[in-house]
Amino acid sequence: MPLFGNVFSPKKTPPRKSASLSSLHTLDRVTREVELGLDHGAPVMNIGGQSLKFDKGQWVSETVGDSGANKEVQRLRRRNQQLEEENNLLRLKIDILLDMLSETTAESHLMEKELEELKNHSRKRK
Repeated sequence: MPLFGNVFSPKKTPPRKSASLSSLHTLDRVTREVELGLDHGAPVMNIGGQSLKFDKGQWVSETVGDSGANKEVQRLRRRNQQLEEENNLLRLKIDILLDMLSETTAESHLMEKELEELKNHSRKRK
């Protein structure tokens, strides 16, 4: 029997309280949805007098009376699409021009090398 007690034996933990005091876990899924209000629609927000609804990964305007702003947004989207396509075309043209430039540079270096070899060869003959 140890003098000061067993240092290595842990104290017993008190019993845990019940995990849930609510009876909602005993209800079926449909009743829980009604009780907890889980049957909700798409998120909607109102910013600057314009109502927006989140639909299929995009925020879509729900305001019907402000068709001028909707037309402006549609026009800006079309213009943005046109500019993106033009930007992609210009990037493609730059890539093609860089390829052409590197090919021409390589050919030029080869011709310079051949010219130097011919000069050296002609000097050796004299």
